[in-house]
Amino acid sequence: MVIHFPSNLNSKPLLVKLFLFFTALSNFVYAETTIYQGDLLHFINDPAETDNSHQYIKDGGLIVKDGKFAGIVSAEEILSNHRNTKIIDYRGKLILPGFIDSHIHYPQTGMIASHGEQLLDWLKEYTFPTERKFSEKDYAKEVAEFFIEQLQKNGTTSALVFGTVHPESVDALFEVAQRENMRLIAGKVLMDRNAPEYLRDTPESAYTDSKNLIERWHNKDRLGYAITPRFAPTSTPKQLMQAAKLLDEYPDVYMHTHVSENKDEINWVKSLFPQAQSYLDVYNLYGLNRDHSIFAHGIYLDDREMKSMAMVGSALAFCPTSNLFLGSGLFSLTRAEETKVDVGLGTDVGAGTSFSMLETMGDAYKVIQLQKSTGTNIKVKTLSPLKAFYLATLGSAKTLDIDDKVGNFEIGKEADFIVIDLEATDLMKFRMESAKSLEEKLFALQVLGDDRAIHSTYIMGEKK
Repeated sequence: MVIHFPSNLNSKPLLVKLFLFFTALSNFVYAETTIYQGDLLHFINDPAETDNSHQYIKDGGLIVKDGKFAGIVSAEEILSNHRNTKIIDYRGKLILPGFIDSHIHYPQTGMIASHGEQLLDWLKEYTFPTERKFSEKDYAKEVAEFFIEQLQKNGTTSALVFGTVHPESVDALFEVAQRENMRLIAGKVLMDRNAPEYLRDTPESAYTDSKNLIERWHNKDRLGYAITPRFAPTSTPKQLMQAAKLLDEYPDVYMHTHVSENKDEINWVKSLFPQAQSYLDVYNLYGLNRDHSIFAHGIYLDDREMKSMAMVGSALAFCPTSNLFLGSGLFSLTRAEETKVDVGLGTDVGAGTSFSMLETMGDAYKVIQLQKSTGTNIKVKTLSPLKAFYLATLGSAKTLDIDDKVGNFEIGKEADFIVIDLEATDLMKFRMESAKSLEEKLFALQVLGDDRAIHSTYIMGEKK
């Protein structure tokens, strides 16, 4: 073992020497090559587009070095070529890329499971009063700590996150995510009308605050920034133009907002923006529908709107759990596939009722099943378990334009992965005994699984 120290180490005080020694030692240990042995599954293509969509290795070895994936080997290769390599034994368990949540609100963690309203009333009754508290940095930091812990506990290693209107809320979240070395994208909410005065900013403060946050956090370590209008009704045209100005000035930042979630919301948008042909057209008019734009929900988008998104490279976050909880409607994954719009999976906590992407996949299946009895003209395809797990991993990575960094086990990508116990509960164990194929096991997992099934979560090769 060779550990490199600074050439002037002898001139350092004792405490500094000790610090440098343990830092170098930890860096050496971290750089060690490790093989994680178990059943490996990751996706290389969309299962809706090709049969060659995934790679599954029964009892394989996932090689990790310096926090990056360095290859996949068989059990035989482990025995013959890697006898001296450190091996972590997860045989009998399933190793997957970390889940990627494409839409979630961290300030709504404390109001999850709030009863009884649809979207607009729910915002007034629960969301706005809760978000008021995030003007206090200490409170925001406390919630951010719990939020990140819940993501990791549920196997989510990356996420696109709403803050509140307060810059302090974003600082608090990024500080925790940076400490945890997570790949996380977030932004301050822009909201200068149709909201309580205590949650409003102005077009000018929205621009200035967002610009300062971008300069402070965007592309720092594994963090990214998203310009975040809450939704069209809570921003004036002037504020939307300021958002577009920021996107022009910082072309690699994201735009994150909501679209076509609720019928009353859509009618409200029509009354506020009579010049727009549709809800999405509001964002078109103000230059916000573009590459790196992610829109949550999109339940009532028509083919013309979907094609507009595909043309510019924007994407959708499918949030089945919250759509069911608020009674918003049923998202058409089939229409998105046919119009070639990228789709990721989002929990949408706190309208979503779980941090678990497994539970979210289970609800996605139900949402699509319900569409078969609605009389739609679109031929609805049942959600396959392979497609569900694709949406939660590589699909969401593509949606967030981070698939060059995470989403599968390709060599050189960041080593965010999870270990799943398929027998985490008595019921799961009993069901798995009769499962005859990989797809049957995955389907049982997405229907019966929750945080108890997440045995371990690794971020950049570090166990959390």
